Amino acid sequence: MTRQAFFEFAQSSPLLTVGVVGGVVMTGYLATQWWALLSRQRFEARRNRLELAALSKRIEILNRQAQAAPETAWNGYRKFSVAKKVQECPDTYSFYLTPHNSRPLPPFKPGQYLTFQLHPPDAEKPLVRCYSLSDGFVTDSHYRVTIKRALPPGNEPGARPGVISSFFCDQVSEGDILDVKAPTGHFYLDVDEDRPAVLISGGIGVTPMLAMARALTHLGDTREIYFFFGCRNGEDHMFREEMLALQKANPNLRLHVCYSRPANGDVPGKSYNHEGRVTIDLMKQVLPSSNYIFYLCGPGPFMDTLVHGLYEWGAPKKDVKFEAFGPATVKTGPKETPEPKGNQPAIEIEFAKTGKRLVWDPALGNLLAFAENNGIRSIEGGCRAGSCGSCLVAIKEGGVDYEIAPGDPPEEGSCLTCICRPKGNLVIDA
Repeated sequence: MTRQAFFEFAQSSPLLTVGVVGGVVMTGYLATQWWALLSRQRFEARRNRLELAALSKRIEILNRQAQAAPETAWNGYRKFSVAKKVQECPDTYSFYLTPHNSRPLPPFKPGQYLTFQLHPPDAEKPLVRCYSLSDGFVTDSHYRVTIKRALPPGNEPGARPGVISSFFCDQVSEGDILDVKAPTGHFYLDVDEDRPAVLISGGIGVTPMLAMARALTHLGDTREIYFFFGCRNGEDHMFREEMLALQKANPNLRLHVCYSRPANGDVPGKSYNHEGRVTIDLMKQVLPSSNYIFYLCGPGPFMDTLVHGLYEWGAPKKDVKFEAFGPATVKTGPKETPEPKGNQPAIEIEFAKTGKRLVWDPALGNLLAFAENNGIRSIEGGCRAGSCGSCLVAIKEGGVDYEIAPGDPPEEGSCLTCICRPKGNLVIDA
């Protein structure tokens, strides 16, 4: 062995009591101390690099939070161009939106949505709808929303699919100009929270979860993430390649895809992880406990079952955050309709324009859901989170309480029906 080869061998062998410094061979105690010092220096250098990277990510978070402050967003509607339209699966499209004036976009909190004011050809007036952002806050050049055609419940004969979702799928094209409000919404992931997260979604409800997973992966967040997604089969599996890419890029992300009705070409372990629906029993098999922050989004029955299942499993209500899409709502209290206490009279709601006087049903949660359940269609439903203002009606008599704080509080004498319930007998101008 040459002298140079010996030196290289000695330096690469920490378990030997041999060291080389400045061409001098050391043995015994001096060699082990020298090697320990060198190892500590390398460890400190690596730790400093990791701390610097973490600091850089933290600075990025703070910068994005500052940019996302209300004063940096725009008021009212802003013009956006449809830069790209991509079919994700049957009747489901992603729309990449860029500002018509080409100015940079403020970021958003992953889980929030955009509000659109649209003008379908047969509509008597502009219609307002809200759709979750699906792209994470990894760019300031565009926003992305993903929209699935809303089919009537049970595909009832003669029932029409959703007007606005069909308008997006069939008529909105690349190059079109749309009116869009700034990102908003109370349902979002807090990137400052370091507790493990469980993202649970069904169908098109995956869009805010995808934004959350993308944001955490982009930031190099080291928290543990479980991502549950349910759909019928591979044909309905939107964002499949994107999910797999996130799983590959983020060693802390564990993906669990459930197919309720796998097709012949769907391969277990490759196309999907579990046959069946996303259930509490599955989560109990996968998760070591209920000590996580849970984020859920999906259709009404899916959400209602899982939210109450998590409560029963022992998850605190403050750690179960959810958003139901479309007209679906989730009842956070007892599933049973509460009985009036003692001789307390039932609350009556009068809809002045339609002439209907009805007994309030607390199980329906809010005035908009109550109106829709009783066939009253004169109140528009947009965001269903108290932000877009499309459900605003005047109060003629009585008062209301709000379940959550309105994004933009209405003027006195009016109420946002999607997030309020009556204090007592109520007359509204609807």
